[in-house]
This record gives sequence, C-alpha cells and structure tokens, in this order.
Amino acid sequence: MRVRIVTINVQNTEGDPRRAGLLNQELRRLAPDLVALQEVVEGDGRRQLDELLEGTGLLGTHQATELAYAPPFADRYGGNAVATRWPHQVVEVLDLRLAGAGDVPWCTLAAKVALPDLGELLFISATASWRLDAEAVREQQALALADLDARHRTDLPTIIAGDFNAGPDASSIRFLTGRQSLGGRSVHYHDAWEVAGDGPGHTWSADNGNAAALLDQVVRQPGHRRRLDYVFTGSWHAHPKARCEIRTAGLAFDQPADGIWPSDHYGVVVDVEIDRDT
Repeated sequence: MRVRIVTINVQNTEGDPRRAGLLNQELRRLAPDLVALQEVVEGDGRRQLDELLEGTGLLGTHQATELAYAPPFADRYGGNAVATRWPHQVVEVLDLRLAGAGDVPWCTLAAKVALPDLGELLFISATASWRLDAEAVREQQALALADLDARHRTDLPTIIAGDFNAGPDASSIRFLTGRQSLGGRSVHYHDAWEVAGDGPGHTWSADNGNAAALLDQVVRQPGHRRRLDYVFTGSWHAHPKARCEIRTAGLAFDQPADGIWPSDHYGVVVDVEIDRDT
C-alpha cells in the first residue's frame, strides 16, 4: 500500500501567529498518512497540535499527554507529536535529556500504527540535540533511538522521522545509515532523501526568513544551508518479511505566503510502498 510520510519542525509559537494556519493549510494539501511534528506547544490552555491538525482527518498524540511531568523549557519550545491516518498506540516516550543536552525538552515518541490489511507498523517521531557542538550527544541519542526501535519493531519496516539537527556527514546520521559504527555497534536504515530526493534537500537555510536570525546568532556564517530533517525506513536486515520501497522524497513548507514563512525549517514529504513478502 502507498503511504505518505511528512516531518516538520513547526517552530513552537514564535513569530507571526498566522504561521499555524499556513502549516495547517499545507498539511491539508499534502494529505499525509504519518506525520512527525517537532516543537509543538501543548499546555497552559494552548493546544497547538489541535490547531495544526484541524480538518486533516489525522489522529494526533503529543508527548505531554503521555508524560507524568513536563521537561524544562517545554512551555516555550514545545515537544514532539505524532499524527496518523489510522489508529495508533504510543508504546514508549523516550526522554533524551542526556549530559550536555539538558535544554532539550523534545521527547522521542514511538507509536504502533494499524495499517489496513497489513498489520502494525512502528512509527517514531524524533528530535536530537540542537547545538552545533553536540554531536557526541547526538551519537548517544542515535544509539538510544536504535534501541527504541529494537524494543518495539514489528514485521513491517520501522519508519523514523524528525529533526536530527545533523547533516548527512555527521556521525549520528552515518551510524543510522550503516556507514559507521558507534560503541562497537551498527545498524542500517534507508535515508529517504538519499534514495529518491532531488538536489541537496536543505531544510535549514538562510533563504528562509524565519531561520535567518537564528543562523546569524548561532552559525554566524553567510549563506548557511544544511539538511537536518529526515525520514528513515527500516531495512531488510531487521525486516526480512516485508519491504518499504521509497518512491518519492521532496521538500514541503518551503515557500512563504504573503511574506510569511510557515516555520524556520522546511519539511520533508516522502511516499513509500509498503507490503509483506509473499
């Protein structure tokens, strides 16, 4: 069956309040089946996830409804969420505030999704530490992500999507795509953009008016552009009884409307074909 996956960092509630409407409008247009959302604000009377999903027909779960506590800075920078076309059950919420990443309120959500006539699929919405000098932390988070998948994976290939705050050449991404080991361990996932994307696929770019100020503050180099947002699919090694063929990969939320950018990140939209081996 054909499944459409979207990941988007919605940039919490910063900036122009009309951004939420633009994000919702694009989600309606894309009509995805699985959505990973990052920096979604939930609490103190604000239910941003409901605003984003209104009229999409998607079923959403925010980390705040699954946790008995609120991580520091979550009221300002939000948390992770998943949204699915079909019913899902969150099987684990993983708090990845490790040493050197205590300011990261975004927990990783693992949800099992009931695909019609195929069975359950594990869908993971992830975010890694954001600081430029935190790749050692991102390595630990990548290892924890692989362990999370191993605890809950099904016969159908796992799909992992989110904002990994690392370029394709970073050790955390190289680990996930089977190009290097970490701590004597190795795994393999397919990077959807690498399989089917066209061009560099930059999702954090000085061309984006919402990103320009932060880039000037944090990177302080002209014209900075990087690919930070990914969709990964589990490979044959972990799922010998099924397949997930990546058919298309493109950018989304990458154009302004009336001068308003939907977010400081561009999103990624991926179409896959999932089936069991006969």
